[in-house]
This record gives sequence, C-alpha cells and structure tokens, in this order.
Amino acid sequence: MRDWFKWISIALLGLGSSTFFPLSGDVNPEASRGAVQALERALDQAQPSWDVLAKTPFSKTALTRQDAERAEDLLAHAYLSRLRSERAQEMDENVLRIGDLSMPFFVAIYGEAPADGRSMFLSMHGGGGAPARVNDQQWENQKRLYEPAEGVYVAPRAPTNTWNLWHQDHIDDFFQRLIQNMVLFHQVNPDKVYLMGYSAGGDGVYQLAPRMADFFAAASMMAGHPNETSPLGLRNLPFAIYMGGKDAAYKRNEIAADWEKKLQALRSSDPEGYLHRVRIFPEFGHWMQKKDAEALPWMSQYRRQKYPSKVVWKQDDVMHERFYWLHAPKESFSERGEIVVSIDAQKMVIETMECSTLTLRLNDHLVDLDREVTILRKGQKLFSGKLERRLETMIQSLMDRGDPSYLFSASWTAMNP
Repeated sequence: MRDWFKWISIALLGLGSSTFFPLSGDVNPEASRGAVQALERALDQAQPSWDVLAKTPFSKTALTRQDAERAEDLLAHAYLSRLRSERAQEMDENVLRIGDLSMPFFVAIYGEAPADGRSMFLSMHGGGGAPARVNDQQWENQKRLYEPAEGVYVAPRAPTNTWNLWHQDHIDDFFQRLIQNMVLFHQVNPDKVYLMGYSAGGDGVYQLAPRMADFFAAASMMAGHPNETSPLGLRNLPFAIYMGGKDAAYKRNEIAADWEKKLQALRSSDPEGYLHRVRIFPEFGHWMQKKDAEALPWMSQYRRQKYPSKVVWKQDDVMHERFYWLHAPKESFSERGEIVVSIDAQKMVIETMECSTLTLRLNDHLVDLDREVTILRKGQKLFSGKLERRLETMIQSLMDRGDPSYLFSASWTAMNP
C-alpha cells in the first residue's frame, strides 16, 4: 500500500563529495532493524523533536529497503498525527496564520471522492494594488468562478493588498500549509493538486508554478502577467495559458503569445518536458466569459511528477532550497542560478550547476539503492558506488517538504571548485 491512501489512512486511523558515505559492503540487517526499533520507541514519546531525532546515533545506521519502508510508515504516522492536532483550529476557522499575516480561505467540495483521493483546485483571485474592499470583492467572485466535476475547490484571500499579492515570499509557505491541511482534513491526494488564478491571480500562477512545480500536478494561468519570471522550471509541470486577444493592458495578450513561443521552443528542444496549452480568444478582452473553465478538466488528467528523469531548477527572486529531488542552500546560488540534473537508470548527470553546493536526494523510486550508482559532471566521474539509506536523510526531507509521501532516504553532495 505504498501510495497516497496509505498516508491519509495513517493520519486518520493511526496505523501503525558525499554527505552520506558509500557502503563498504552489504547493510547489516540486525543493525538496520535495531535502528527502526529505536525510532519507534523514540516516536512513542510525547512530541519528540525532529531535529534531535535526526542527530541520534541510530539515525546514521544504514537501512535495508524493507526497514526504510517501515521507517516511512512510522514517520508518517507521527508527523501526520501531530499535524492534525495542531491544524484543527485553523481549519475550523478557515483562516491560516503565519507570523503577522493571515490567509482566510473558502472551501467547496464537488462530486464523489475517487478511490485514490480527491483533487484540489487552488484558485487565486484578482485585484492587487487596491483597497481591501476591492480585493475582498474579487475574492467573492473567485469563490463562484469555477465548479470542478470533482474535487476540493479552495479560494484563498491574499494576505495583503499589494500589486504582487500572490507572488511574495510568504505565499509559498501559506500554500504549502494549505495543501497539507486539505490532504489531512479533506482526503486530497497530494499528487492531484492544481494551481490556477485570474488576473492578479494569473500573475501568481506565472510566478508560483515554476518555483513550486514539485507541489502541483498542473497549472493554468488566466489573464495575468509574468513580470520577470522564467518558464524554465515548468519542465515537469503541464502548464496552460488562457488569454483574451484584446486584453492589451500591460501587453498581457502580446506576452501570452510570446510565452507560447517560449514554451514551444523549450518543448522542441526537450520533447519529454514542457507540456503546455495556450488558448488566446481573439474576441475577448480581460473577461473571457468563462471559456477558460475548460482548464479544469484539462488539468485533471495529470498527476504530479514526483520523480522526473530530468530536473531544471531556475531560481527566481523568491528562492527555495529544494526542488524535486535536489537540494541546495539559498546562499550557494549565483543570482537567479540554474541547475539541470538528469537521471537514467543508475546514472545521474549534473549538466548545469550554478551554485556552490548541490545535494542529490535519492530513494528507491529513483534508483535501486542496493546497487551502485554513478554521478557524472562534464564527463568526469564524481562518484561510483553504493549510497546508504539513513533515517537522518528521511527526517530532513520530511521537515523540508512536510509531505510524508515524498521522502528521500539517501543523498550525495557535489561541491563547485
């Protein structure tokens, strides 16, 4: 039962050079089993500290594949149970609070829940640099704008009233939290989360989709403007653009057509990536008479690609330290730095590395960790050997992403000279 339903069942029912050195031989099964038993005992304590757990001696023990899977179960149970208790009040109030900011949100549920969990449509309202009452009205409009055949439709109210209300750095944290809550309380499948937004909300889609692509299954931009952002991060995220041909304010229509050309060029040079759809309706201005609602069934056919064979990571003005199965400290990047890494069977190739430190996070979905892996850069072999599954890596990836269905158990770190 290694899928989405396992994690939500655990939450609801309570079921029970290299950073990590290569193995010199086979994993010691007894030591591996002992490490997982020690984890189970530690998690039985009231509110154990994740940081402390990651630093315990048993967290550095090499694990068998079976024990790593058991550890995932234990970590998911503990993490989701704690999260469910902590988040109950904000779900009752329909308001998220982070620091001094708050994000009210509207929820509507449509259709019968599929066996693999519900879809989630995260829908951002328009408005922007205007009085609160204007953005409040835009939020009210967004609540009724779309009706999916199935899914949890979530329309948040932006925490601020600024022109860039949907792509400031706090939005990423709010949306990660909102997705977690919908998984916990409304049985959303985290691999069926879709991002969309109209006007200023479309601005947000242009910005958030490339930098948060590993959270979504697909994204649709309606009547927005990308400002300075790049489409490179969309390599593994189906992306749609909907625009009125007469929507000339800020040259939205011209820029949408330009982005279509950019996406076509990216797709031509990388045929396995950059799946896109662009609909420019020549008869419409800023309001598309709900023709853009066709985006919902289009997005619904896709599932999140958690383990793509190639990752293109392009930093924006709002920076992240992890993207799919890659991790790098913010301070290690050059300005708007880019990373490209591909994987084929047991071989990984670092094609571009505009940062000083890059960690490849791995699990048995990406490679067979019982076999040797090879890591190359510029034709040079950086590493060849086995990598250990360790609890400390699993705990760190859980803390970084907050997604128990997306854990990594081994890692290797490259340094730029």
